Amino acid sequence: MAIVASGTTASPTAPAAQGVGPLLRSWRERRRISQLELALRADSSARHISFVETGRSRPSEEMVLRLAEHLEVPVRERNALLLAAGYAPRYRQTPLEDPALGPLREGLERLIRGYEPYPALVVDATYDVVSANRGITMLLEGIPERLLAPPLNAMRLTLHPDGLAPRIRNLREWRGHLLAQMERQVALHRSAALRELYEEVAAYPVPRGAPETAEPPVRVPYFALPMRIEHDGRVLSFVSSISTFNTPMDVTVAELAIETFLPADPATVEYLHSSWAGESRGAWRE
Repeated sequence: MAIVASGTTASPTAPAAQGVGPLLRSWRERRRISQLELALRADSSARHISFVETGRSRPSEEMVLRLAEHLEVPVRERNALLLAAGYAPRYRQTPLEDPALGPLREGLERLIRGYEPYPALVVDATYDVVSANRGITMLLEGIPERLLAPPLNAMRLTLHPDGLAPRIRNLREWRGHLLAQMERQVALHRSAALRELYEEVAAYPVPRGAPETAEPPVRVPYFALPMRIEHDGRVLSFVSSISTFNTPMDVTVAELAIETFLPADPATVEYLHSSWAGESRGAWRE
């Protein structure tokens, strides 16, 4: 599944009419940091931070970026802060299909293909899938076409009652993990699209009788919460890992995440490798 342009992106926050101060105060309160603590982190003073927040002092461009860094403001929102302070945006937002991002696309494709036969995918800020390998394709076999229509969304595919949800043996556990992950992202990003997605998938019904946990037939000392999913009459176990780019200078790149699924038990490893070996005989569909 090649890299494609995602269907939606997180909406940027419009600069507040009253200036950068209230925006910075909102981010500081969201992070539950005092003016004094922020001042110490940013090598400033609580008095200066107070003056900036109340509009009595206009921060320099460097100060805006320094405060944004210590407040862990997403790259997209740093542009909004700069605009509100009267400065030009610092970070580009290059469409993923732009030739300038060709090396990035090629690198991501090589990365997730190299992870096969284990599943791996790349998603954007609203969990739309921009690329996936054949390990993911295998898990999606039998999913209704309407759920596979672009833009393919990882959260919808996983939690929809017609998606992967009925196949996940520990659905309540895994659903709780995914919703908590989304809640953290909603708290971090000011994205109406992300909040709407969260409200949509959180409202999906959980099948009756779905257990809180699903014990494997053989006790395995899992080192992280696994997703235990049925495939072709077997139960496969995976733990997931999410990676993002270090110090991105582009909004599009900053909002990409690579999720890889590591087999959590020997039986899953054996099954995936045997299926991969049989791919040339039609075991996995392209």
